[in-house]
Amino acid sequence: MFNSLFDAVRNIFSGIDLSSRSITDIGVNDVIDVLIITLLMYQVMMWIKETRTWSLLKGFVIIIVIYASSILFSLNTVRWLIQTSLNVGLIALIVIFQPELRSALEQLGKGGIIPGLQIGAQHASRLLEGSKEEIIKAAVAMSKERTGAIIAIERTIVMSEYERSGVLIDARISSLLLINIFQDKTPLHDGAVIIRGDRVASACCILPLTQNDLDKRFGTRHRAAIGASEATDAYVVVVSEETGAISLAHESTLHKNLTEARLRELLPFDAEVKRSSIFRGVVKR
Repeated sequence: MFNSLFDAVRNIFSGIDLSSRSITDIGVNDVIDVLIITLLMYQVMMWIKETRTWSLLKGFVIIIVIYASSILFSLNTVRWLIQTSLNVGLIALIVIFQPELRSALEQLGKGGIIPGLQIGAQHASRLLEGSKEEIIKAAVAMSKERTGAIIAIERTIVMSEYERSGVLIDARISSLLLINIFQDKTPLHDGAVIIRGDRVASACCILPLTQNDLDKRFGTRHRAAIGASEATDAYVVVVSEETGAISLAHESTLHKNLTEARLRELLPFDAEVKRSSIFRGVVKR
């Protein structure tokens, strides 16, 4: 068995002729080419590792090993079955990995994979200090009463896709308005509020849930907050209904158990939006 395997490897490398190549043939274009491929491969591997794709990839590797073994040991039935399945494998992979592929394309579009790359029209929603303080005041008040809330503060990426799922408000930001929206049993309390500039754009909005594994202590609000921070560059404030803890999601990272001072430090106001880091994490434990 091992002799056959070694012969197969030897045949592969015997077809590669390196005698005509020398170190002087390597130019700047070749170096740039290798660097680009290395960067792309690194990003793909990091993306795979940070999502549920990692487990699915291991299953795919097992199938490849079984297929190679079927060729080596002449297991014709197994080989035929795998070959037949692989004929529709590409379509199946697209269906299975649809959430992850969409997330990767969203990250590429907003510059999360290649720093500084922005595709499409962008705008900067400016949050003045007075409006920021109203949001903080509302979050602290709801934290004391253990009122669940999720407030998404739009930045350069427009959240109109999620805004359409809610109810138009278009009102000046005030702590009393935010507190009233999230009061239990009120018509608009279930869902997220979207802040655009210095106005409450809409309420009762549905945000995308993250596909990554989270601590079981986190509920739907926290999953939606992280999901929105993965798809956009919004700052998403979350108040836990169970514990009253305040969290902030931004750039796929969840900052937990925030004090009023720490929340004030993390929230932006009337400033340029920070760009995503190529080495950012998913959730800080």
